Amino acid sequence: MRSAWISAKLGIRERLSPSCGSNMLSCWLSRLCRGFSTPTGRITHPSRDSLSRTLVLSSQGRIPEFSSFVARTNTCGELRSSHLGQEVTLCGWIQYRRQNIFLVLRDFHGLVQVVIPQEESAAAVRKILCEAPVESVVQVSGTVISRPPGQENPKMPTGEIEIKVKTAELLNSCKKLPFEVKDFVKKTEALRLQYRYLDLRSFQMQYNLRLRSQMVMKMREYLCNLHGFVDIETPTLFKRTPGGAKEFVIPSREPGKFYCLPQSPQQFKQLLMVGGLDRYFQVARCYRDEGSRPDRQPEFTQIDIEMSFVDQTGIQRLIEGLLQYSWPNDKDPLVVPFPSLTFAEALASYGTDKPDTRFGMKIIDISDVFRNTEVGFLQDALSKPQGTIKAICISEGTKYLKRKDLESIRKFAADHFNQEVLPVFPKASRNWNSPVAQSILEEQGSELIRLMEIREDDVVLLTAGEHKKACSVLGKLRLECADLLEARGLVLRDPALFSFLWVVDFPLFLPKEENPGELESAHHPFTAPHPSDIQLLYTEPEKVRSLHYDLVLNGSEIGGGSIRIHDAELQRYILATLLKEDVKLLSHLLQALDFGAPPHGGIALGLDRLICLVTGAPSIRDVIAFPKSFRGHDLMSNAPDSLPPEELKPYHIQVSWPADSEAEKSSLNQPYCPES
Repeated sequence: MRSAWISAKLGIRERLSPSCGSNMLSCWLSRLCRGFSTPTGRITHPSRDSLSRTLVLSSQGRIPEFSSFVARTNTCGELRSSHLGQEVTLCGWIQYRRQNIFLVLRDFHGLVQVVIPQEESAAAVRKILCEAPVESVVQVSGTVISRPPGQENPKMPTGEIEIKVKTAELLNSCKKLPFEVKDFVKKTEALRLQYRYLDLRSFQMQYNLRLRSQMVMKMREYLCNLHGFVDIETPTLFKRTPGGAKEFVIPSREPGKFYCLPQSPQQFKQLLMVGGLDRYFQVARCYRDEGSRPDRQPEFTQIDIEMSFVDQTGIQRLIEGLLQYSWPNDKDPLVVPFPSLTFAEALASYGTDKPDTRFGMKIIDISDVFRNTEVGFLQDALSKPQGTIKAICISEGTKYLKRKDLESIRKFAADHFNQEVLPVFPKASRNWNSPVAQSILEEQGSELIRLMEIREDDVVLLTAGEHKKACSVLGKLRLECADLLEARGLVLRDPALFSFLWVVDFPLFLPKEENPGELESAHHPFTAPHPSDIQLLYTEPEKVRSLHYDLVLNGSEIGGGSIRIHDAELQRYILATLLKEDVKLLSHLLQALDFGAPPHGGIALGLDRLICLVTGAPSIRDVIAFPKSFRGHDLMSNAPDSLPPEELKPYHIQVSWPADSEAEKSSLNQPYCPES
């Protein structure tokens, strides 16, 4: 028995490469077990129809031991015909049962079929396995045997074998569940979040969280082991930071004094540079008191990085190597360096600073075509400062778009941007042109066709107005049109393609929305100005570019950073004179910059958003173990929750209750009776 147990252990490291079927479990196992690459260069892309047993988690290529220190000898998903005759002990959940003859046992690694003994001598074992409800936890011991000829299941990685059970133990019985723990069973997100511990049992959630863990492990290895970074934890309780997002406020026992949860470790990592810890990184928890969106959470995680004596190019090459090193092997390899656009170029071509470059439909400036136009609204636009005429071409638009779609597009532009958008059909077989569009074609149709390379059935969306506004509306319509075309069956954005892009040369300041005469930081007040624009700080600060850079993936910003200001006088001037902030709030940082601060810069990668895109999850909530709801609530524990007045008293806080909350207030004032 001892030798069989050792053989079973060693079997983990042996041949495990049968053909992987097309069902959900097989695909999940295939993706999980392919693991991650170790080289810093191009990644070798493994065969997609085989199940590799190489799960590399370190530069030494060691394979993890999934059954060490526990009662089982093997996982459910690892057994193959190479294990025939071995005595094994398995632990897991009952996935389903058939005619009280077979049951399927599940753990994180996969499924295996278990034969329920029918002999009278095994009545006790049969009773346990036949009466235990689905999703009960059991431990079984038995022998790995071949399935009878013709009963193999090629869609299961373990489909050639089954377990002939000798002993069984019910570890915990399961009550009736609020939903079935199967990926194909549709569940509302609210129900999934309420019973998150059950939702975590699904193969998709297991895959998402394990992939996240492994990517973080590889990032840590790349930064610390290969490039000498130091993993340093920074405080969670801090003070209010000027500018930026709203912060969560934490009361203290000192009257009128509060902590704030940090939006990021920005100040701490700069202070670490002053302290001589010149390569810092952290898997940092960050907090913003904002409403949740599909790609936002009130608490989130970022890969936080800071370096001394570095420039923008150095940070970019570091991050490209980091992503290439940690990239999953079941994805196509990353090609570096990533392409780069300036903020101005991104806005002009895509109408946004986070463009999805997987498809074309770029914005084209056609102002020169209409310099001498007789069309009134075009003439009017070009006569104004920053006036321009822009257009995008929807390839084969008349084949896929209906007239009501185009009307909807026009209404969207008018409602959201107060901007007129004109559909033009230069070479369409159907004449849908309005009188204005017909006038444009009669006047400059051939030049428009040449400039925009228009083909049969293409549709042009044309708008005129101020440059930024015209680009923004067409950028939004570009994405709206992509959604419409893909809904009609045309594939524009390949989900298997990961299109990275650096966006650089952002403006350092933006006019405040509530008071356009004043400035606010485009990102944060510690970003250094572009060296070429330093003199403009004192004359035309609104024109100053910054040394900020964003990393964009498939139209989502997944990282942002900058070279920092390391000169105390320059930092004080920007804070006090240009931003009109109270410098007392940052006196500790300004003092540190005066004590020999080295040049430094850094970046933060949004881990939740990155993993969401890598896994193809619809929301970052699907890659976080215990996320908050859309409104920022924990539906499982009902957080946030009320506190009785006596618990608030040490913090010198009183709650001002809305009129409709009097009943709740009354219940909280009742004596507290703990459960017995």
